[in-house]
Amino acid sequence: MKRVVDLEKMKRLRKEKMSLEEMSKTLGFRSPNGYYYLEKGRSKISAEKLAEVAEVLEVDIQELFTKK
Repeated sequence: MKRVVDLEKMKRLRKEKMSLEEMSKTLGFRSPNGYYYLEKGRSKISAEKLAEVAEVLEVDIQELFTKK
């Protein structure tokens, strides 16, 4: 089984805490589109950025993965 980032869970957790705009700003994106593309799977998310997302969402990075 392959472990992949659960983008829907990432989006749901983010929505519980903050808006897309706030998350984008917190992670240093110039516009909300940068983070939006990560949530939609249009851009690849680096391990470093995923670790930042987990920290901002206050979850263990493992919680952002699912098995396929």
